[in-house]
Amino acid sequence: MTLKNTAPDASLPTSFANLALSPAALANLQQLGYSDMTPIQAASLPIALAGQDLIAQAQTGSGKTAAFALALLAKLNPRWFAVQALVLCPTRELADQVTVEIRRLARAEENIKVVTLCGGIALRGQRASLENGAHVVVGTPGRIMDHLERGYLTLEGLNTLVLDEADRMLDMGFFDDIAKVAKQCPANRQTLLFSATYPEGIEKLARQFMREPQRVEVAPPKTESLIEQRFYEVTQPNRLHTVGQLLRHFRPVSTLAFCNTKQQCKDLVTLLQAEGFYALALYGELEQRERDQVLAQFANRSCSVLVATDVASRGLDISQLEAVINVDITPDPEVHVHRIGRTGRAGATGLALSLAIMNDMGRIGKIEQYQNQPSKWYPLDTLVPASDAPLLPPMVTLQILGGRKEKIRPGDVLGALTNTEGGPAYTREQIGKIQVTEFCTFVAVSRDIANQACAKLNAGKVKGKSVRARLMTVADGV
Repeated sequence: MTLKNTAPDASLPTSFANLALSPAALANLQQLGYSDMTPIQAASLPIALAGQDLIAQAQTGSGKTAAFALALLAKLNPRWFAVQALVLCPTRELADQVTVEIRRLARAEENIKVVTLCGGIALRGQRASLENGAHVVVGTPGRIMDHLERGYLTLEGLNTLVLDEADRMLDMGFFDDIAKVAKQCPANRQTLLFSATYPEGIEKLARQFMREPQRVEVAPPKTESLIEQRFYEVTQPNRLHTVGQLLRHFRPVSTLAFCNTKQQCKDLVTLLQAEGFYALALYGELEQRERDQVLAQFANRSCSVLVATDVASRGLDISQLEAVINVDITPDPEVHVHRIGRTGRAGATGLALSLAIMNDMGRIGKIEQYQNQPSKWYPLDTLVPASDAPLLPPMVTLQILGGRKEKIRPGDVLGALTNTEGGPAYTREQIGKIQVTEFCTFVAVSRDIANQACAKLNAGKVKGKSVRARLMTVADGV
């Protein structure tokens, strides 16, 4: 099979108004602040909306979720409660984020139901959600296979199959699961495959499961223009202690620190917390409840440092991330680029700080070759504290017991905090991100009003009902 390669054209229209979208969808996009298409959206959406199979190569954070979400939503019949679109993702975190984005974009239509199927949550509740009907399913290959094998999920009505971060799924050994899922989908479906890289396995997937796919590729922006990379030579005994030095010197508000192992994550978080930093850990073996709490706090800017394994290097959509620290150097230069690409987004500048021992120099050489640029080294004695004040996150996260099951929406929480019931009315500027999950809701508030805001929620009402709220602390992480 020969792929038809379509390179993005700089002259492509960038307005969503040029696409075959409904007036309601266009109005919703405008309301959400989507003004112009990103390069990957401009290149892929006309193809996807025309019903053709597509292989799209673009970096994480390029806007690919909206590209496939708009395409699959355009084909949905809201009145037919059958699974019409399936999105496969490599991790639970990415699946959750994709679900949130699809729901936002689906607001133009009434009653579009999106269900997430991932491990770490009881099958029973997921089965019940499917029995009540769903239009779109987002999930990880293993859990999707589980539901298919048990007969809880059927795909006879499917018209769109999306493989998101396909290269990552192949890296994780999901090829056979993807193959089994694809075989249970109707042969005349549309398949949309999105990937940051183009390894051999992608070609194999295309040959087996796609019909004359068009291929588009968008080159990532040059990291050197947005991200300042600094390398520091350390010894193994002082590697972890150097992280605190970096934080005290640069004082970033939000930092993502990468370690190669779960144990290294745990050791670093223990050390940073002992030094007075608000730090939490994220790795593969955490239970879903713990992962939700950790990610909510970090996304809300109420946690200064998230220490993670590479489970977090892709798919996490964290805005305003000032710094990435490579505590351990990865053996894969491609992974290095994905790691540092978490910062310096949306035109902002970012810091990428890497700690290396002598044994890492071979890995550094591969990174230099891959990026086609030399590494810049800085002495450790330049790391002096910029201030004596503790590095505290600007926000605090409140957890409300009650979520989508109780029909709570972000606007309900915002209304409860900005009215005068139960305490002073807070301004919109004092309230940050609000995230509603199945059973609870997370809301970020300014640190200086955290205690009063929590008391106000407990004394007042959300959606006309009394709720229980509490302040989250490092004890809620790992």
